[in-house]
Amino acid sequence: MRPSAGFLAVLSLAALGAAAPAVAGTTTVTWHGHAAFEIVTPGGAVLMIDPWLANPVNPKARDKRDPLPDIQRLDYIVITHGHADHVGDAVALAERTGARLIANPELGRNLVKLHGYPKGQATRETLMNMGGEIDIAGGEVMVTLTPAVHSSGLGNPFAGDQDPDVVYGGNPTGVVLKIKGGPTIYHTGDTAYFSDMKLIGELHAPDLALINIGGHFGMEPPMAARAAQDVKARTVVPHHYGTYPILTQEARGFIDAVKGAQVLVLQPGASLTYEGRKFRLKR
Repeated sequence: MRPSAGFLAVLSLAALGAAAPAVAGTTTVTWHGHAAFEIVTPGGAVLMIDPWLANPVNPKARDKRDPLPDIQRLDYIVITHGHADHVGDAVALAERTGARLIANPELGRNLVKLHGYPKGQATRETLMNMGGEIDIAGGEVMVTLTPAVHSSGLGNPFAGDQDPDVVYGGNPTGVVLKIKGGPTIYHTGDTAYFSDMKLIGELHAPDLALINIGGHFGMEPPMAARAAQDVKARTVVPHHYGTYPILTQEARGFIDAVKGAQVLVLQPGASLTYEGRKFRLKR
């Protein structure tokens, strides 16, 4: 049953180290702040989307602490576009864990060449483009990259006086993860609103939509609310806000504008637990 309009829950859980491990039949989704989400599937696969774990609102990164040692296992890293606040700690995490990269091919190749992402973990088996689908984690998760209206440039650490500071990062994307025995999750990346978000809803029927609301570099809250309505997710979680003063600082405008969907406002470090396709709040 779809919840009535205006439902709001605010989760203020502290993260329990890494994302809480899923037990049989459960999926956990942990927000590490900004656009970084960690997902543990019922089968125990661990994925990280846009893994900037050192962002200033992640409680594990406060007081100059290193948040990476808390990630004990990571199988796949998904990067929606080449900006530094989304590439984040991908290379260091890949080196520590062996995680394979899911991203567009141009971004993947430039991450290998310029930033040192392990070449054997960024291959054609997981580098992909919009329009295709791949099965990962032994077939437990189907990955689809979706269109996004944004930019995608990767910093060039070797730039000299005559070299570009930013190199091509391929097309920006969102991502849909369809988990067997668990929810279908849509992460918008940093996209602006576009009317074909309705098609994403029709094709994928997400249980959970992770929607950027911070404005300036992505959707302002009213348009993010329109996106939430168009994708017709059962539950929506705002992200990419409050990290810096230039971004929208709190989610109230988004909450007030959303109609017909359940809004969950997570605190950085908080987790949702799904039993099948139904979530359970952990307080």
